[in-house]
Amino acid sequence: MDGSAPVIVLTGASSGIGRATAWALAGQRARLVLSARDRYALELVASECHQIGAPAEVVVADVTDSKAVNELAQAAIDRFGQIDVWINNVGVGVVGPFDIAPIEAHRRVIESNLIGHMNGAHAALRHFRQRRRGTLINMISLGGWWSTPYAAAYTASKFGLRGFGQSLRAELTDMPDIHVCDVYPALVDTAGVSHGANYTGRKLKPLPPLLDPRTVAAKVVSLLRDPRPTVPVGAVAHAARFSQAVAPELRSRAIGRFLGLALTRAKPEAESDGNLFTPSQNHDVDGGYHRKSPAGLMIGMAALGLAGALWFGARAVRR
Repeated sequence: MDGSAPVIVLTGASSGIGRATAWALAGQRARLVLSARDRYALELVASECHQIGAPAEVVVADVTDSKAVNELAQAAIDRFGQIDVWINNVGVGVVGPFDIAPIEAHRRVIESNLIGHMNGAHAALRHFRQRRRGTLINMISLGGWWSTPYAAAYTASKFGLRGFGQSLRAELTDMPDIHVCDVYPALVDTAGVSHGANYTGRKLKPLPPLLDPRTVAAKVVSLLRDPRPTVPVGAVAHAARFSQAVAPELRSRAIGRFLGLALTRAKPEAESDGNLFTPSQNHDVDGGYHRKSPAGLMIGMAALGLAGALWFGARAVRR
């Protein structure tokens, strides 16, 4: 075993972006500690990493439990002697009108996405301070800039994570070798939508263009050698960032009208709390959706065009 290889803790490692990231890190011969709620799925990913050529340990933990997250950190230190990189990758969601979906579901989203990342950061940063180096990577999504109607708790958690990362970086200015990196992918072709809680009574599917999960994983790997504070992934993520700066209310109202119309046209489907309280059954990397379509590409280009027009318009007004 290469003692110079980085030791990396990865939460949410059992499917989607997490599983793709585990493969990518294994390709770098990192020493991995993989965590999620489903042991069987984790053992499968760990076996895949071993086949690629990287050691991988499995620790079952729910990130909403701070004690379990501290035990995850200690397990990594006990096994490998240190932690070099901690990747907070857990993410869940609720889709439906805010006051119709159960408040317990909204609370679970905040606990998983926001408090879960905070639990991971708390465990990792104490260790990083002792060593005076380390990299914390928070998986956020374009939801950190793009408020989404019918996903209010998800939006709250992602906006909160953006502020959380900024605050941590400000606190750590006197420790230049400790990095806090926030990753903002656009929509990704994973099973995340089908995993999430759905209280719309309609079948949900993400609108193209969709990113390959491996593209996001490659961005995460790039942060090991070149840590950066803010990392948008995909053209739509860049558009979301710009439009949040110049016309967030206009954009949100437009998205709300679009999603409301789309939901009325979608096929009926039974309501579900998805993977909020129990692990997912589908552990694939890919969601199996169409990643590109003429309509989706037009919408992506329109989002970029709108962001650019609003930016230039705002500059003209200031002048």
